[in-house]
Amino acid sequence: MEEQPPARGEGPPEWRRDPPKGRFGPPGGAQPFLSPLFPRQPRVELAWAMKAHQHAQVYFNLISSVDPKFLNLTKVDDQIYEEFRKTFRDLKIDVLDPEELKSEPAKAKWRPFCLRFEGVVEDFNYGTLLRLDSRREYTEENTIFATRIQFFAIEIARNREGWNDAVYRGKAEEPKSG
Repeated sequence: MEEQPPARGEGPPEWRRDPPKGRFGPPGGAQPFLSPLFPRQPRVELAWAMKAHQHAQVYFNLISSVDPKFLNLTKVDDQIYEEFRKTFRDLKIDVLDPEELKSEPAKAKWRPFCLRFEGVVEDFNYGTLLRLDSRREYTEENTIFATRIQFFAIEIARNREGWNDAVYRGKAEEPKSG
């Protein structure tokens, strides 16, 4: 029989604490598989990876089959796009440089942007996968870990600015086998 993880309030003292609020990661800031407060939990990591992969596949299928300029990813796409381009006016989004997301100076700029959407975008700080090159599929080499609001901001901009059109046209123009 497979051992079940303890319920909230059970287990070592560090498991009983509520996770800190306002941090990057899953809702409430809880990242038991990345936090030094929590032991590594391979099943939790696997579940997160499977969910992130599924989200990536669904999104890629969506931009492959629907003209991206007509997509709305959230109820507040206009606000996200406006704030994103105001804050990151010169960010090159067709092919992202990971340093523009992960370096210390980049994190210092992204953090206040992301926190503006706390309470506005559900699970704004949840971890997700983001393509580096907008013309290519999700692959290990073309994927980076980002927060959900970073994903929305960049993908909404890619949709509105035409960078995801290549994916849509490429799939639409593929010959049907038959």
